[in-house]
Amino acid sequence: MEQLTLFDDRKHTVPLASRIRPVSLEEFVGQQHLLGPGKMLRQLIEKDQISSMIFWGPPGVGKTTLASIIAGRTKANFINFSAVTSGIREIKEVMSRAEESRRMGERTLLFVDEIHRFNKAQQDAFLPFVEKGSIILIGATTENPSFEVNAALLSRCRVFVLKALEVDDLAKLIRQALTHPAGFAGQNVQITDGQIQQIAAFANGDARTALNTLEMVVTNAKISAEGMLVTDEVLSQCISRKSLLYDKNGEEHYNLISALHKSMRNSDPDAALYWMCRMLEGGEDPLYIARRLIRFASEDVGMADSQALSVAVAAYQACHFLGMPECDVHLSHAVVYLSMAPKSNALYTAVENCKRDVKNGQAEPVPLQLRNAPTRLMKDLEYGKDYEYAHDTEEKLTRMECLPESLAGTVYYHPTDQGDEAKVKDRLQEIKEWKRRET
Repeated sequence: MEQLTLFDDRKHTVPLASRIRPVSLEEFVGQQHLLGPGKMLRQLIEKDQISSMIFWGPPGVGKTTLASIIAGRTKANFINFSAVTSGIREIKEVMSRAEESRRMGERTLLFVDEIHRFNKAQQDAFLPFVEKGSIILIGATTENPSFEVNAALLSRCRVFVLKALEVDDLAKLIRQALTHPAGFAGQNVQITDGQIQQIAAFANGDARTALNTLEMVVTNAKISAEGMLVTDEVLSQCISRKSLLYDKNGEEHYNLISALHKSMRNSDPDAALYWMCRMLEGGEDPLYIARRLIRFASEDVGMADSQALSVAVAAYQACHFLGMPECDVHLSHAVVYLSMAPKSNALYTAVENCKRDVKNGQAEPVPLQLRNAPTRLMKDLEYGKDYEYAHDTEEKLTRMECLPESLAGTVYYHPTDQGDEAKVKDRLQEIKEWKRRET
Protein backbone atom coordinates (compact mmCIF):
# COMPACT_ATOMS: atom_id res chain seq x y z
CA MET A 1 0.00 0.00 0.00
CA GLU A 2 1.33 3.42 -0.97
CA GLN A 3 1.87 5.74 2.00
CA LEU A 4 0.70 9.39 1.79
CA THR A 5 2.33 12.26 3.62
CA LEU A 6 0.90 15.47 4.99
CA PHE A 7 2.52 17.28 2.10
CA ASP A 8 0.76 15.33 -0.66
CA ASP A 9 -1.74 17.36 -2.65
CA ARG A 10 -2.83 15.04 -5.41
CA LYS A 11 -5.66 17.34 -6.38
CA HIS A 12 -3.26 19.81 -7.92
CA THR A 13 -1.27 17.26 -9.88
CA VAL A 14 -4.27 16.70 -12.15
CA PRO A 15 -5.19 19.52 -14.57
CA LEU A 16 -8.28 21.50 -13.67
CA ALA A 17 -10.04 20.50 -16.90
CA SER A 18 -9.75 16.83 -15.93
CA ARG A 19 -10.72 17.36 -12.26
CA ILE A 20 -14.02 19.03 -13.07
CA ARG A 21 -14.90 17.06 -16.20
CA PRO A 22 -18.72 16.82 -16.44
CA VAL A 23 -20.27 13.40 -15.82
CA SER A 24 -23.80 14.17 -17.02
CA LEU A 25 -25.57 15.99 -19.82
CA GLU A 26 -26.91 18.46 -17.28
CA GLU A 27 -23.36 19.53 -16.38
CA PHE A 28 -22.17 19.67 -20.00
CA VAL A 29 -21.75 23.19 -21.35
CA GLY A 30 -22.35 24.17 -24.98
CA GLN A 31 -23.36 22.28 -28.15
CA GLN A 32 -27.02 23.13 -27.70
CA HIS A 33 -27.59 22.55 -31.42
CA LEU A 34 -26.95 18.85 -30.67
CA LEU A 35 -27.87 18.47 -27.00
CA GLY A 36 -30.66 20.98 -26.48
CA PRO A 37 -34.18 19.73 -25.68
CA GLY A 38 -35.51 17.67 -28.57
CA LYS A 39 -32.23 17.73 -30.54
CA MET A 40 -31.16 14.58 -32.32
CA LEU A 41 -28.08 13.58 -30.33
CA ARG A 42 -29.79 14.20 -27.00
CA GLN A 43 -32.72 12.01 -28.05
CA LEU A 44 -30.39 9.22 -29.16
CA ILE A 45 -28.62 9.33 -25.80
CA GLU A 46 -31.79 9.50 -23.72
CA LYS A 47 -33.44 6.67 -25.67
CA ASP A 48 -30.24 4.60 -25.52
CA GLN A 49 -30.13 4.29 -29.32
CA ILE A 50 -26.47 5.13 -29.70
CA SER A 51 -24.67 3.82 -32.77
CA SER A 52 -21.16 4.48 -34.07
CA MET A 53 -20.46 8.15 -34.73
CA ILE A 54 -17.82 10.72 -35.48
CA PHE A 55 -17.45 13.95 -33.49
CA TRP A 56 -15.92 16.62 -35.71
CA GLY A 57 -14.89 19.91 -34.16
CA PRO A 58 -12.03 22.13 -33.00
CA PRO A 59 -9.97 21.33 -29.87
CA GLY A 60 -11.46 21.80 -26.43
CA VAL A 61 -15.17 21.66 -27.30
CA GLY A 62 -16.01 18.53 -25.31
CA LYS A 63 -15.59 15.60 -27.70
CA THR A 64 -13.92 13.32 -25.13
CA THR A 65 -16.20 14.47 -22.31
CA LEU A 66 -19.33 13.84 -24.35
CA ALA A 67 -18.16 10.34 -25.28
CA SER A 68 -17.55 9.57 -21.60
CA ILE A 69 -21.01 10.85 -20.66
CA ILE A 70 -22.59 8.68 -23.37
CA ALA A 71 -20.75 5.62 -22.08
CA GLY A 72 -21.97 6.26 -18.55
CA ARG A 73 -25.53 6.95 -19.67
CA THR A 74 -25.72 3.80 -21.79
CA LYS A 75 -23.97 1.62 -19.20
CA ALA A 76 -21.29 0.52 -21.65
CA ASN A 77 -17.66 -0.29 -20.97
CA PHE A 78 -15.70 2.84 -21.90
CA ILE A 79 -12.28 2.53 -23.54
CA ASN A 80 -10.36 5.71 -24.32
CA PHE A 81 -8.05 5.03 -27.24
CA SER A 82 -5.53 7.46 -28.73
CA ALA A 83 -4.54 7.33 -32.38
CA VAL A 84 -1.30 9.08 -31.49
CA THR A 85 0.11 6.29 -29.32
CA SER A 86 -1.62 3.17 -30.67
CA GLY A 87 -1.12 0.89 -33.65
CA ILE A 88 -2.60 -2.25 -35.21
CA ARG A 89 -1.46 -4.49 -32.34
CA GLU A 90 -3.20 -2.32 -29.74
CA ILE A 91 -6.34 -2.17 -31.90
CA LYS A 92 -6.51 -5.97 -32.13
CA GLU A 93 -6.04 -6.34 -28.37
CA VAL A 94 -8.86 -3.92 -27.62
CA MET A 95 -11.12 -5.55 -30.23
CA SER A 96 -10.48 -8.95 -28.71
CA ARG A 97 -11.55 -7.71 -25.26
CA ALA A 98 -14.61 -6.02 -26.76
CA GLU A 99 -15.63 -9.22 -28.56
CA GLU A 100 -15.31 -11.16 -25.32
CA SER A 101 -17.50 -8.58 -23.55
CA ARG A 102 -20.10 -8.84 -26.33
CA ARG A 103 -20.39 -12.59 -25.80
CA MET A 104 -21.09 -11.86 -22.13
CA GLY A 105 -23.83 -9.39 -23.06
CA GLU A 106 -21.85 -6.25 -22.32
CA ARG A 107 -21.45 -3.33 -24.70
CA THR A 108 -18.16 -1.57 -25.30
CA LEU A 109 -17.94 2.07 -26.30
CA LEU A 110 -14.57 2.70 -27.89
CA PHE A 111 -13.58 6.36 -28.05
CA VAL A 112 -10.78 7.01 -30.56
CA ASP A 113 -9.25 10.44 -30.15
CA GLU A 114 -7.72 12.01 -33.27
CA ILE A 115 -8.99 9.18 -35.45
CA HIS A 116 -7.72 11.03 -38.53
CA ARG A 117 -4.18 10.12 -37.48
CA PHE A 118 -4.84 6.43 -38.17
CA ASN A 119 -3.85 5.28 -41.64
CA LYS A 120 -6.20 3.33 -43.93
CA ALA A 121 -5.13 -0.10 -42.69
CA GLN A 122 -5.61 0.92 -39.06
CA GLN A 123 -9.04 2.39 -39.74
CA ASP A 124 -10.02 -0.73 -41.70
CA ALA A 125 -9.22 -2.83 -38.62
CA PHE A 126 -12.29 -1.36 -36.88
CA LEU A 127 -14.71 -2.22 -39.67
CA PRO A 128 -15.63 -5.87 -38.92
CA PHE A 129 -16.14 -5.11 -35.22
CA VAL A 130 -18.34 -2.10 -35.94
CA GLU A 131 -20.40 -4.14 -38.42
CA LYS A 132 -21.12 -7.02 -36.04
CA GLY A 133 -21.70 -4.76 -33.05
CA SER A 134 -18.70 -5.73 -30.94
CA ILE A 135 -18.06 -2.03 -30.37
CA ILE A 136 -19.80 1.30 -30.56
CA LEU A 137 -17.16 3.47 -32.14
CA ILE A 138 -16.97 7.18 -31.37
CA GLY A 139 -14.18 8.86 -33.27
CA ALA A 140 -13.07 12.41 -32.56
CA THR A 141 -11.32 14.54 -35.15
CA THR A 142 -10.40 18.14 -35.74
CA GLU A 143 -10.10 17.42 -39.48
CA ASN A 144 -12.84 17.11 -42.07
CA PRO A 145 -13.87 13.42 -41.87
CA SER A 146 -14.83 13.47 -45.55
CA PHE A 147 -11.11 13.58 -46.32
CA GLU A 148 -9.53 11.92 -43.27
CA VAL A 149 -11.79 8.95 -42.47
CA ASN A 150 -12.12 5.99 -44.84
CA ALA A 151 -15.35 6.03 -46.84
CA ALA A 152 -16.22 2.50 -45.68
CA LEU A 153 -15.88 3.41 -42.01
CA LEU A 154 -17.49 6.84 -42.46
CA SER A 155 -20.55 5.27 -44.10
CA ARG A 156 -21.17 3.27 -40.93
CA CYS A 157 -20.98 6.30 -38.63
CA ARG A 158 -23.13 9.35 -38.05
CA VAL A 159 -21.18 12.59 -38.15
CA PHE A 160 -21.95 15.26 -35.54
CA VAL A 161 -20.31 18.66 -35.89
CA LEU A 162 -19.30 20.25 -32.59
CA LYS A 163 -18.82 24.01 -32.62
CA ALA A 164 -16.31 26.25 -30.85
CA LEU A 165 -17.80 27.37 -27.54
CA GLU A 166 -19.28 30.84 -27.22
CA VAL A 167 -17.75 33.36 -24.82
CA ASP A 168 -20.82 33.06 -22.56
CA ASP A 169 -20.43 29.27 -22.47
CA LEU A 170 -16.80 29.58 -21.45
CA ALA A 171 -17.63 32.20 -18.82
CA LYS A 172 -20.22 29.80 -17.38
CA LEU A 173 -17.62 27.03 -17.34
CA ILE A 174 -15.13 29.27 -15.52
CA ARG A 175 -17.70 30.18 -12.86
CA GLN A 176 -18.48 26.48 -12.37
CA ALA A 177 -14.77 25.81 -11.82
CA LEU A 178 -14.59 28.52 -9.17
CA THR A 179 -17.32 26.82 -7.11
CA HIS A 180 -16.67 23.16 -7.98
CA PRO A 181 -15.42 21.00 -5.05
CA ALA A 182 -12.64 19.65 -7.27
CA GLY A 183 -11.93 23.14 -8.57
CA PHE A 184 -11.43 26.26 -6.45
CA ALA A 185 -14.32 25.98 -4.01
CA GLY A 186 -13.30 27.15 -0.55
CA GLN A 187 -10.28 29.12 -1.79
CA ASN A 188 -12.23 32.38 -2.00
CA VAL A 189 -10.85 33.38 -5.39
CA GLN A 190 -11.54 37.07 -5.95
CA ILE A 191 -11.99 37.58 -9.67
CA THR A 192 -14.22 40.10 -11.42
CA ASP A 193 -16.81 39.43 -14.10
CA GLY A 194 -14.68 41.49 -16.48
CA GLN A 195 -11.64 39.31 -15.83
CA ILE A 196 -13.72 36.17 -16.39
CA GLN A 197 -14.91 37.59 -19.71
CA GLN A 198 -11.30 38.33 -20.71
CA ILE A 199 -10.26 34.73 -20.05
CA ALA A 200 -13.29 33.45 -21.95
CA ALA A 201 -12.53 35.67 -24.94
CA PHE A 202 -8.86 34.72 -24.88
CA ALA A 203 -9.70 30.99 -24.98
CA ASN A 204 -11.06 31.37 -28.51
CA GLY A 205 -13.80 28.75 -28.11
CA ASP A 206 -11.57 26.18 -26.36
CA ALA A 207 -12.75 25.04 -22.91
CA ARG A 208 -9.43 23.43 -22.10
CA THR A 209 -7.58 26.68 -22.81
CA ALA A 210 -10.06 28.60 -20.67
CA LEU A 211 -9.64 26.30 -17.68
CA ASN A 212 -5.86 26.04 -18.05
CA THR A 213 -5.67 29.84 -18.16
CA LEU A 214 -7.91 30.14 -15.10
CA GLU A 215 -5.69 27.68 -13.23
CA MET A 216 -2.60 29.68 -14.18
CA VAL A 217 -4.24 32.94 -13.10
CA VAL A 218 -5.33 31.55 -9.73
CA THR A 219 -1.94 29.92 -9.12
CA ASN A 220 -0.28 33.31 -9.58
CA ALA A 221 -2.94 35.29 -7.71
CA LYS A 222 -2.03 37.57 -4.86
CA ILE A 223 -2.56 35.80 -1.53
CA SER A 224 -4.21 37.87 1.19
CA ALA A 225 -6.19 37.34 4.37
CA GLU A 226 -9.37 37.57 2.30
CA GLY A 227 -8.30 34.87 -0.17
CA MET A 228 -6.77 34.75 -3.65
CA LEU A 229 -6.88 38.11 -5.43
CA VAL A 230 -6.57 38.00 -9.23
CA THR A 231 -4.94 41.23 -10.36
CA ASP A 232 -5.13 42.75 -13.83
CA GLU A 233 -1.34 42.57 -14.04
CA VAL A 234 -1.27 38.80 -13.48
CA LEU A 235 -4.17 38.33 -15.88
CA SER A 236 -2.47 40.32 -18.65
CA GLN A 237 0.68 38.22 -18.29
CA CYS A 238 -1.31 34.99 -18.58
CA ILE A 239 -3.22 36.06 -21.69
CA SER A 240 -0.44 37.94 -23.43
CA ARG A 241 -0.72 35.92 -26.63
CA LYS A 242 -3.79 34.25 -28.09
CA SER A 243 -3.35 30.86 -29.68
CA LEU A 244 -5.38 31.01 -32.87
CA LEU A 245 -6.87 27.84 -34.32
CA TYR A 246 -4.71 27.17 -37.35
CA ASP A 247 -3.19 24.01 -38.72
CA LYS A 248 -0.97 24.75 -41.69
CA ASN A 249 -1.56 21.25 -43.05
CA GLY A 250 -5.15 20.82 -42.04
CA GLU A 251 -8.63 21.94 -43.03
CA GLU A 252 -8.42 25.34 -41.34
CA HIS A 253 -5.49 26.16 -43.60
CA TYR A 254 -7.71 25.69 -46.65
CA ASN A 255 -10.68 27.41 -45.01
CA LEU A 256 -8.66 30.57 -44.40
CA ILE A 257 -7.02 30.76 -47.82
CA SER A 258 -10.47 30.20 -49.32
CA ALA A 259 -11.83 33.07 -47.21
CA LEU A 260 -8.98 35.34 -48.37
CA HIS A 261 -9.47 34.44 -52.03
CA LYS A 262 -13.23 34.90 -51.97
CA SER A 263 -13.03 38.18 -50.04
CA MET A 264 -10.68 39.62 -52.69
CA ARG A 265 -12.95 38.29 -55.45
CA ASN A 266 -15.85 40.07 -53.77
CA SER A 267 -13.81 43.33 -53.72
CA ASP A 268 -13.82 43.47 -49.89
CA PRO A 269 -10.36 44.71 -48.81
CA ASP A 270 -11.22 44.78 -45.09
CA ALA A 271 -12.27 41.11 -44.98
CA ALA A 272 -9.33 40.14 -47.18
CA LEU A 273 -6.86 41.89 -44.85
CA TYR A 274 -8.44 40.18 -41.84
CA TRP A 275 -8.08 36.67 -43.28
CA MET A 276 -4.54 37.42 -44.44
CA CYS A 277 -3.58 38.56 -40.93
CA ARG A 278 -5.25 35.50 -39.41
CA MET A 279 -3.02 33.30 -41.55
CA LEU A 280 0.14 35.21 -40.69
CA GLU A 281 -0.68 35.24 -36.97
CA GLY A 282 -1.22 31.47 -37.14
CA GLY A 283 2.30 31.02 -38.50
CA GLU A 284 1.59 30.68 -42.21
CA ASP A 285 4.54 31.09 -44.58
CA PRO A 286 4.13 34.54 -46.22
CA LEU A 287 5.50 33.09 -49.46
CA TYR A 288 2.56 30.69 -49.60
CA ILE A 289 0.13 33.61 -49.34
CA ALA A 290 2.10 35.51 -51.98
CA ARG A 291 1.92 32.55 -54.36
CA ARG A 292 -1.85 32.42 -53.94
CA LEU A 293 -2.02 36.15 -54.73
CA ILE A 294 -0.11 35.54 -57.97
CA ARG A 295 -2.64 32.91 -58.93
CA PHE A 296 -5.53 35.25 -58.06
CA ALA A 297 -4.06 38.06 -60.17
CA SER A 298 -4.58 36.05 -63.36
CA GLU A 299 -7.54 33.89 -62.34
CA ASP A 300 -9.79 36.66 -61.02
CA VAL A 301 -8.38 39.93 -62.37
CA GLY A 302 -6.66 38.86 -65.57
CA MET A 303 -6.83 41.21 -68.56
CA ALA A 304 -9.08 43.63 -66.68
CA ASP A 305 -5.87 44.90 -65.07
CA SER A 306 -2.70 43.19 -66.24
CA GLN A 307 -0.72 45.28 -63.76
CA ALA A 308 -2.22 43.11 -61.00
CA LEU A 309 0.12 40.26 -61.92
CA SER A 310 3.14 42.55 -61.65
CA VAL A 311 2.00 43.76 -58.22
CA ALA A 312 1.50 40.20 -56.98
CA VAL A 313 4.89 39.04 -58.26
CA ALA A 314 6.55 42.09 -56.71
CA ALA A 315 4.89 41.25 -53.38
CA TYR A 316 6.29 37.71 -53.58
CA GLN A 317 9.78 39.09 -54.22
CA ALA A 318 9.46 41.55 -51.33
CA CYS A 319 8.42 38.71 -49.00
CA HIS A 320 11.39 36.67 -50.20
CA PHE A 321 13.80 39.56 -49.55
CA LEU A 322 12.46 40.68 -46.18
CA GLY A 323 10.53 37.84 -44.59
CA MET A 324 8.30 38.28 -41.55
CA PRO A 325 7.37 40.52 -39.85
CA GLU A 326 8.37 43.31 -42.25
CA CYS A 327 6.80 41.81 -45.37
CA ASP A 328 3.25 41.94 -43.97
CA VAL A 329 2.82 45.44 -45.39
CA HIS A 330 3.82 44.25 -48.87
CA LEU A 331 1.27 41.45 -48.70
CA SER A 332 -1.28 44.03 -47.56
CA HIS A 333 -0.37 46.20 -50.56
CA ALA A 334 -1.06 43.34 -52.95
CA VAL A 335 -4.21 42.15 -51.14
CA VAL A 336 -5.80 45.59 -51.23
CA TYR A 337 -4.74 46.17 -54.86
CA LEU A 338 -6.23 42.86 -55.96
CA SER A 339 -9.40 43.46 -53.94
CA MET A 340 -9.97 46.83 -55.59
CA ALA A 341 -8.94 45.85 -59.13
CA PRO A 342 -11.63 45.26 -61.78
CA LYS A 343 -12.44 41.57 -61.97
CA SER A 344 -12.47 39.17 -64.91
CA ASN A 345 -12.28 35.39 -64.94
CA ALA A 346 -12.15 35.25 -68.74
CA LEU A 347 -8.58 33.89 -68.72
CA TYR A 348 -9.50 31.20 -66.21
CA THR A 349 -12.58 30.02 -68.13
CA ALA A 350 -10.65 30.15 -71.41
CA VAL A 351 -7.85 27.91 -70.20
CA GLU A 352 -10.23 25.50 -68.42
CA ASN A 353 -12.32 25.06 -71.58
CA CYS A 354 -9.19 24.66 -73.66
CA LYS A 355 -7.76 22.05 -71.26
CA ARG A 356 -11.04 20.12 -71.53
CA ASP A 357 -10.73 19.92 -75.31
CA VAL A 358 -7.06 18.98 -75.13
CA LYS A 359 -7.78 16.25 -72.59
CA ASN A 360 -10.88 14.79 -74.22
CA GLY A 361 -10.12 15.37 -77.89
CA GLN A 362 -7.62 13.79 -80.24
CA ALA A 363 -4.04 15.01 -80.37
CA GLU A 364 -4.56 17.08 -83.50
CA PRO A 365 -1.52 17.53 -85.77
CA VAL A 366 -0.15 21.04 -86.25
CA PRO A 367 -1.53 22.44 -89.56
CA LEU A 368 1.08 22.47 -92.33
CA GLN A 369 0.95 26.25 -92.67
CA LEU A 370 2.14 26.64 -89.08
CA ARG A 371 5.11 24.28 -89.36
CA ASN A 372 8.65 25.41 -89.96
CA ALA A 373 10.53 23.92 -92.92
CA PRO A 374 14.25 24.16 -92.14
CA THR A 375 15.16 21.18 -94.38
CA ARG A 376 14.53 20.20 -98.04
CA LEU A 377 12.57 17.14 -96.95
CA MET A 378 10.23 19.27 -94.85
CA LYS A 379 9.67 21.63 -97.75
CA ASP A 380 8.93 18.68 -100.03
CA LEU A 381 6.37 17.53 -97.49
CA GLU A 382 4.78 21.00 -97.77
CA TYR A 383 5.70 22.15 -94.30
CA GLY A 384 5.00 25.88 -94.16
CA LYS A 385 2.90 25.88 -97.34
CA ASP A 386 0.28 28.67 -97.41
CA TYR A 387 1.80 30.38 -94.37
CA GLU A 388 0.85 34.07 -94.32
CA TYR A 389 3.26 36.52 -92.64
CA ALA A 390 1.16 39.10 -90.76
CA HIS A 391 3.89 41.77 -90.86
CA ASP A 392 3.70 41.84 -94.64
CA THR A 393 0.16 43.22 -94.50
CA GLU A 394 -1.01 46.75 -93.81
CA GLU A 395 -3.41 45.59 -91.08
CA LYS A 396 -0.86 43.18 -89.57
CA LEU A 397 -3.55 40.53 -89.96
CA THR A 398 -4.17 37.50 -92.19
CA ARG A 399 -7.07 35.12 -92.74
CA MET A 400 -4.89 32.09 -92.01
CA GLU A 401 -6.51 29.46 -89.76
CA CYS A 402 -4.28 28.65 -86.77
CA LEU A 403 -6.41 26.00 -85.06
CA PRO A 404 -6.57 22.38 -86.20
CA GLU A 405 -9.26 21.77 -88.81
CA SER A 406 -11.55 19.95 -86.35
CA LEU A 407 -11.50 22.95 -84.00
CA ALA A 408 -11.66 25.70 -86.59
CA GLY A 409 -13.74 28.63 -85.32
CA THR A 410 -13.68 27.51 -81.68
CA VAL A 411 -13.71 30.42 -79.21
CA TYR A 412 -12.14 29.99 -75.79
CA TYR A 413 -11.44 33.56 -74.74
CA HIS A 414 -14.50 35.73 -74.14
CA PRO A 415 -13.28 39.12 -72.88
CA THR A 416 -15.46 41.07 -70.48
CA ASP A 417 -16.25 44.78 -70.26
CA GLN A 418 -14.31 45.15 -67.00
CA GLY A 419 -11.40 47.59 -66.73
CA ASP A 420 -8.73 47.39 -69.40
CA GLU A 421 -10.29 44.23 -70.80
CA ALA A 422 -12.98 46.35 -72.42
CA LYS A 423 -10.29 47.68 -74.80
CA VAL A 424 -9.16 44.12 -75.49
CA LYS A 425 -12.75 43.16 -76.27
CA ASP A 426 -13.09 46.01 -78.75
CA ARG A 427 -9.81 45.10 -80.44
CA LEU A 428 -10.77 41.42 -80.71
CA GLN A 429 -14.13 42.38 -82.20
CA GLU A 430 -12.38 44.53 -84.80
CA ILE A 431 -10.10 41.62 -85.77
CA LYS A 432 -13.02 39.21 -86.14
CA GLU A 433 -15.01 41.68 -88.23
CA TRP A 434 -12.00 42.25 -90.53
CA LYS A 435 -11.60 38.51 -91.04
CA ARG A 436 -15.29 38.15 -91.87
CA ARG A 437 -15.08 40.95 -94.43
CA GLU A 438 -11.99 39.50 -96.06
CA THR A 439 -13.28 35.95 -96.28
